[in-house]
Amino acid sequence: MTESTPIIGVVGCGVTGSRVIRHLGGHHHRVAAYDDVRSAARAAANSVGGVVVDSPSDLVPCDVVVMCQPAPHTETVAAFLREGTPVVTLSDDLDDLRLMLGLDDLCRRGKVPLVVGAGMAPGLSGLLAYYLSLQLDHVDELHVAIHGTAGPACARQHHFALGSTALGWHDGEWVEPVGGSGRDLVWFPSPVEANDCYRAALGDPLLLHRSFPQVGRITARVSATRRDRLTARLPMLTPPHSAGDLGAVRVEARGAAADGGRVTVIAGAAAPTADVAAAVCAATAMQVAAHGLEPGVHALGDASMAGLDLLHHATVLGVRVQEFTGVAKATGW
Repeated sequence: MTESTPIIGVVGCGVTGSRVIRHLGGHHHRVAAYDDVRSAARAAANSVGGVVVDSPSDLVPCDVVVMCQPAPHTETVAAFLREGTPVVTLSDDLDDLRLMLGLDDLCRRGKVPLVVGAGMAPGLSGLLAYYLSLQLDHVDELHVAIHGTAGPACARQHHFALGSTALGWHDGEWVEPVGGSGRDLVWFPSPVEANDCYRAALGDPLLLHRSFPQVGRITARVSATRRDRLTARLPMLTPPHSAGDLGAVRVEARGAAADGGRVTVIAGAAAPTADVAAAVCAATAMQVAAHGLEPGVHALGDASMAGLDLLHHATVLGVRVQEFTGVAKATGW
């Protein structure tokens, strides 16, 4: 590393943030870390020869700042943008994402980019949607399903999302079904495989509609057990896994081929949730540090993100993308 090597700041050194730092250090980036728990920041930064700062504001001089702490992120992100510091955030909180999309004018005035939803879902889900869209002449529908959580904060967020009003895009208008409704048996990539999934307050429809405004129907569901659904509107009854668990994301795109025939294409990934989120987040931060972005708010499904290059970089960092290669067809039953 030299003095010209980009410095990437990381706010939040928990299960996912610490993995992001290891990826950044492993690719010879200088790292500065902040966490409310100083010992967590010190342990993560020391593993790659990074430095620990006393306040998020100390990260303003960084080439990029990555937001990995629990939501909300908007207030801290806005402070960085006002100082001209590019930001990558992996928040998946629906209300937080809505507010950050509203920072587009601030980004353009300050000539600085903000990348939102740079985790597993939203994040990898957007990259997979972009990849699948290139296989179709016209995309009519996008359907996302997710399984697993990255750590305690992520588990609490998913618990809250399942008990909150969901969001979907249906034939030109937003719909808000009840969280925990709309059961769908989803076959995730191996080894996760089949799980019942339900509507929840997930950020994917919001960001995918922004990236693919021509798509008529967009849904997102999260896997849940019967107990998850029954207790979704109560405080969590059992402590979440301290290191997260095995996760998966599945994206299904439906549309038309060049000859007009109906086509369904499916891709996904399965691995420890924190590993997937960290790989996507780190790949995004490194791309922004190396190549920059136009001022404004970006989501990973946007054409501005060079999605195929970013997806390739995520696979280099350990994400294993699986694609359904069978043929969907009607039965004679």
